[in-house]
Amino acid sequence: MGTDVILETNLEDIGEPRRGKVRDIYELGEKLFIVATDRISAFDVVLPDGIPMKGKVLTKLSEFWFDFTANLTPNHLITTRVEEMGAKAARHREILALRTMMTKKAKVIPVECVVRGYLAGSGWREYQEEGTVCGRELSADLREADRLDEPIFTPATKAEAGHDVNISFDEAVSIAGRDVMEEVRKRTLSIYERAREYALGKGIIICDTKMEWGFVDGELTLVDELLTPDSSRFWPVDQYEPGKSQPSFDKQFVRDYLEAISWNKEPPAPRLPEDVVRKTSEKYLEAYRRLVGRDLSE
Repeated sequence: MGTDVILETNLEDIGEPRRGKVRDIYELGEKLFIVATDRISAFDVVLPDGIPMKGKVLTKLSEFWFDFTANLTPNHLITTRVEEMGAKAARHREILALRTMMTKKAKVIPVECVVRGYLAGSGWREYQEEGTVCGRELSADLREADRLDEPIFTPATKAEAGHDVNISFDEAVSIAGRDVMEEVRKRTLSIYERAREYALGKGIIICDTKMEWGFVDGELTLVDELLTPDSSRFWPVDQYEPGKSQPSFDKQFVRDYLEAISWNKEPPAPRLPEDVVRKTSEKYLEAYRRLVGRDLSE
């Protein structure tokens, strides 16, 4: 299994990609090629070093979860098999293999759909100051990383630059409509609850996660990635200890390193030491192995 790092793709015979922080997206009529590179971002800045195997973990783990939740909602995935993507894709098999989703093109709802099952991150910071998470009052005396009585749906919007901005459910309704947002909230929570129960049995706590939704031919459809270490916080069950920050299988390891060196969180980002790159790759691969039950291989 190759461990070459791919920071960007340039498939000129397929088209000019739209580049996100991690993904290169190629449009093919009513379909998309979504190529997960090995780029990694922290504090909304793309770092100069890639993480070996990261893009493949994101793609194949999303595929696993799309299949796992297929009876809860339609999703946009068509295939991750390069041989099913046509002749142009076949010419780039070495680059695209394991890291590419061919998907249906969707009209995306401009609301980030976050569900929180535990008190962490920006939710913990708000709770310390206000006793709330996204304006929702929680019981008193909760500790960092405590499990919430029930998962809560906390939408956000994409800022033009910088961090997502938490909004109220009513604000989300003003963007997408009440019927749509109520259905999105119901499906987001049901996916999270099913995945959380499954993951607990595999030794992983899904603290929180982010989903995106859109419409394909008028049908509400789950899009983007699903329940990956980039879109979620994964904690090891056997090390879970409320009252402090938890060890994780996601890029929190990189964030912690950057905090420790007092980076100002403005571009350009610093280089990552080899051991941070290696350990981060190992964490992504371990999350995949635990959840899927096998190693990621060709």
